[in-house]
Amino acid sequence: MNYLVLMRHGQSEWNLANKFTGFKDVELTELGIEEAKEGGRRLKEAGIKFDQVFTSTLKRANETAKLALTEAGQEDLIDTMIYHDDLRERDYGDLTGLNKDETREKYGDEQVHIWRRSYEVPPPGGECLKDVVENRVRPYYNDEIKPLVKAGKNVLMAAHGNSLRAMLIILGVETPETINDAEMETGVPVVFELDEGKILSRKAFK
Repeated sequence: MNYLVLMRHGQSEWNLANKFTGFKDVELTELGIEEAKEGGRRLKEAGIKFDQVFTSTLKRANETAKLALTEAGQEDLIDTMIYHDDLRERDYGDLTGLNKDETREKYGDEQVHIWRRSYEVPPPGGECLKDVVENRVRPYYNDEIKPLVKAGKNVLMAAHGNSLRAMLIILGVETPETINDAEMETGVPVVFELDEGKILSRKAFK
């Protein structure tokens, strides 16, 4: 058996400020740093040793990976982490940097809900979740990560709420119809136990 672990970055400054972040490169908060470390401690307790780590090019994700690996006693993997733009957060386009509550006041709750949660409707100038799945994360996963998983390697993906929600669809554990109810909590590793590529279990370490 082997493991694929999906880990969303710890709380960021714009998470705290309730802003649409997308491709904007922002720092972790003090809480976010602690969340990342706690995720690493949970992985250490579980005895999961990674062979390869993949992460987004945005620092809130790769800093989370570094903090978690250090806490898990696997800091030797930091130098071999693979960074890629395809694992970045969803591009929120014109909404990037806007406060979510103020955006609801301007455009209405229903419209903002559609932009945030519709699988196929993108915000102005941005990406919908389907774009993230089909244009970025699925091709990258199939080409770079899936071969390692199928070969029995233990893999950590440190990324973002929407790129990891995309992974849930790609793995077949969620669908476009169910994905709205699937939340990726900041700093919490979601661990998939696999056997020859087949998922045996899915558990959030919190």
